[in-house]
Amino acid sequence: MWERERVSEKNADTLQYRFDGPEDAPVLVLGPSLGTTWHMWDRQAPELSQHWRVFRYDLPGHGGAPARPAASVSDLADRLLATLDSLGVQRFGYAGCSLGGAVGADLALRHPNRVAALALVASSPRFGTADEFRQRGVVVRTNGLEPIARTAPERWFTPGFAAAQPAIVEWAVQMVRTTDPGCYISFCEALAAFDIRAGLSRIGVPTLVLVGAEDKVTGPAEARTLVAGIPDARLALVPGASHLAPVEQPGAVTDLLLMHFSGAWQDTSASIPAPAAATGPVAPFAPVVPVAEIAPAAVLPEIASAGRDDRYADGMKVRREVLGDAHVDAATAASDDFTDDFQDLVTRYAWGEVWSRDGLDRRTRSCVTLGAVIASGHLESLARHVRAALRNGLTPAEIKEVLLQTAVYCGIPAAGAAFDIARSVIQEETTPRP
Repeated sequence: MWERERVSEKNADTLQYRFDGPEDAPVLVLGPSLGTTWHMWDRQAPELSQHWRVFRYDLPGHGGAPARPAASVSDLADRLLATLDSLGVQRFGYAGCSLGGAVGADLALRHPNRVAALALVASSPRFGTADEFRQRGVVVRTNGLEPIARTAPERWFTPGFAAAQPAIVEWAVQMVRTTDPGCYISFCEALAAFDIRAGLSRIGVPTLVLVGAEDKVTGPAEARTLVAGIPDARLALVPGASHLAPVEQPGAVTDLLLMHFSGAWQDTSASIPAPAAATGPVAPFAPVVPVAEIAPAAVLPEIASAGRDDRYADGMKVRREVLGDAHVDAATAASDDFTDDFQDLVTRYAWGEVWSRDGLDRRTRSCVTLGAVIASGHLESLARHVRAALRNGLTPAEIKEVLLQTAVYCGIPAAGAAFDIARSVIQEETTPRP
């Protein structure tokens, strides 16, 4: 009934996976959340695999899978498709939690002919802010995954569940601890760049948007944004659940997935057929009755700036990735008719041309920038460039080496002041935020 494959180290295009269920049944893919393994779906697999061939996969560097970081959500989706292609799976249903949901949405947008129906669990068209995820990457690069592991239960579960289920809490912590840090950081970067708000109307498959009523990570507000933007979407709000609703309320989530993928929409049944009808009376679903509702339509914000050329757009993208949304938003908000042209020049020239060149990687450019700022005496801008250096992959130890180098060539007083500024920034940026 089930098989497990640990993908060869020689094949970088495929994922570690597991099948459960009849070999001749239609395929239903279950995608995991960041920091979890395919075991987060253990409570759903027995029931779902009675009707479908359930395919679960591990993210790279999770659950013992080969540690091959992915550059983006689309990169991860492409690896999933390559795995399914190698198995001869062409069309499938897809349910994914959080990052796994982002993969499903990306597939529905870029490969709509492959996805028969979609369930987005604890998901969002944009996960928080890019700054939040990049700061999480800085924390992991500096301190490892232990701070993230310790705080995972409070993000994933309601307080009552965490107190009543210490074994599950420890299981969750261990999943994070055993994740490859480099892969975790790469997925933080992928989620920082993920934003499909402008494309929601192009998701053309029947979609269930499922969210825990007490989810503080990607909660009901984000779920309603998905429902408002996706033409054929319904919202299911699960009481007594936080972010990992499939773990915390397994019965309710299983029933919702069964109802969704077994014929709630006629055009789904051709590829994901309904379970065979029972000969006797049909028992009603589930002791936990989820609340379902259709969210009112919402006006989605414009994502792209109008009237700008590619150099400006490329520069703004790099500027935000390096300096962070908060700094760039503040700079552009403070601009006026007198300074608009200067902001435009900075974005096009500094970020769209120089920082975008292939000749040096961003880590090296950050080293050069730190030295130049200290040498020129412009210490008022050093804090933001230290933050940028951390975002670009420099560790605090490497930043220290750059500052020591400036002490030799720029003088002890300049380097001393730089150390004071950098120490404060590093302490702030490498401390996990609640």
